[in-house]
Amino acid sequence: MSTKSRIEWTHTTWNPVTGCDKVSAGCDHCYADRMSKRLKAMGVYKYRNGFDLTIHPDVLDAPSKWTTPQIVFVNSMSDLFHEKVPFEFLQEIFKVMEHYPQHTFQVLTKRSKQLIRLGKKLKWSDNIWMGVTVENKHYRYRIKDLRKTDAKVKFLSLEPLIGPLPDMDLTEIDWAIVGGESGPGARPMKEEWVWEIKEQCDKQKVSFFFKQWGGVNKKRTGRILGNRTWDEMPNKNPFAKDQLSLTTNFSV
Repeated sequence: MSTKSRIEWTHTTWNPVTGCDKVSAGCDHCYADRMSKRLKAMGVYKYRNGFDLTIHPDVLDAPSKWTTPQIVFVNSMSDLFHEKVPFEFLQEIFKVMEHYPQHTFQVLTKRSKQLIRLGKKLKWSDNIWMGVTVENKHYRYRIKDLRKTDAKVKFLSLEPLIGPLPDMDLTEIDWAIVGGESGPGARPMKEEWVWEIKEQCDKQKVSFFFKQWGGVNKKRTGRILGNRTWDEMPNKNPFAKDQLSLTTNFSV
């Protein structure tokens, strides 16, 4: 129902929807696609449809069973704003998130136009963070789309970073996560791209989190930038910095 996560910027993943379709360049080597097919081959019932979009009403009650507050990445194996997700089911997910304010829910999409279309019909409680993926300069429009939502915390996943991102307008953006692509066929990320983003975050007062260099073996390349790690979180993060310890507990 939920899984303790190795993703450096969250505690737990929760997937009431699995499966997706590729919509932009960052999807080319999608880890969720690879993982879904592997889990199907292993006979895991939840992934019986492979990477075809599938809703899972049976996991909606998972947050009620978490005994301690969690930072939760919602739909790590899909996109909550996929066009095939029934709006009524999306509303149910938002109601669950609102009902458990002790948890912080991180939602991430590449479908920013769908986010705008449906976002005004949803209730954005303070514990729902909304993010968009921006993998290169051709998708900077997603940042503008994100600004149009009523989410109290707005963040960017600049991963997989497959091109430079100059001249970003980070108005109303609270957090930027940067990371290189990993796994088979991983495209390289240049160090100057990362520093350019870091400089923009500093100037516009946006929290900066460097997740990984990526590559075929991301364990070997690590996540050190300029002789240190960068684990900043939004100022609105409800967890004290010494409580979070995301990289200590959950890094790969």
